[in-house]
Amino acid sequence: MNSKFLSILILIIGIFVLITISSAYFIVSEMEQVILTQFGKPVGTPITEAGLHFKTPFIQEVNRIDKRVLEWDGPVAEMPTKDKLYIVVDTFARWRISDPTQFFIRLRDERSAQSRLDDILGSETRNTVARHELVEMIRTTKDRKAAVDDTLVAGGGGATSGGLPPIQFGRVALEKEITEKARGNLAEFGIELLDVRFKRINYNPAVSAKIFSRMMSERQQIAERFRSEGAGEAAKILGNKERDLKEIDSKAYREVQTIEGKADAEATAIYAHAYNQNPEARDLYEFQRTLDTYKTSFQSGTTLILSTQSSFLRFLKSASPSQPSAPPKPAP
Repeated sequence: MNSKFLSILILIIGIFVLITISSAYFIVSEMEQVILTQFGKPVGTPITEAGLHFKTPFIQEVNRIDKRVLEWDGPVAEMPTKDKLYIVVDTFARWRISDPTQFFIRLRDERSAQSRLDDILGSETRNTVARHELVEMIRTTKDRKAAVDDTLVAGGGGATSGGLPPIQFGRVALEKEITEKARGNLAEFGIELLDVRFKRINYNPAVSAKIFSRMMSERQQIAERFRSEGAGEAAKILGNKERDLKEIDSKAYREVQTIEGKADAEATAIYAHAYNQNPEARDLYEFQRTLDTYKTSFQSGTTLILSTQSSFLRFLKSASPSQPSAPPKPAP
């Protein structure tokens, strides 16, 4: 009986020693740092080096804190700019725990840190946006030149259409401003804020419709100007075509008249030479021309009332009925 009791006692003592030894050391990885607490209060300095470390068993507790660069993804918020335009801003930031002791005392865990980051970074972002106009947030830096639409500039669209007004800071400067102002407020919590960035900037849905309507109106003005210029060019081309056609017709008519004049002159000269050789030729010509006139004048259904003394009928009046030829004499 005593031997069995002794074995149980030795086993209990062995288990207690094993538990004591296992609770006396702990391992720290490269991605974390440790705060030792005794009765809920931090003791000693933070352990930041990776490896095997020891503590007082059963009294001290290990509180692990992330040593990596952490991400804060802010909630999407609607806020006004200096020029009274409501925009939707989505931001994110990078941060890390620089003072583990202070972080543990003030916040304890990352969930509390995220909540405090929402408050501080959200407030500083809203204040910064309210101090600047929308164009400062759209443009990256003040040295960057915005692309200018030559079509809009040529059309006299002005600064609202052809380009953006000059800026003094730019989006990068605004991000740095938010970072610097929030960094001091977060330092008391043991947090080092690395940077803040704008993820997305959009118009308020109620404003977007007006913006799109104005953009469409500007483009419609450009289209109308193109149509007007095209109609002017078309009228100019048609006018030039009509002028060229008339000029071509005029030249062709002049050439035709010149050729016909030359042909008539040559024909007249030929006729004059042919019918002016003797009086009989002239009479024959006159007779033929008069017969041609009769052919063209006396058409079917034509009625002429002329005097008997008219020279137009002189050949008709001078014509005599044909005499019957005498019968041939018989041969002797």
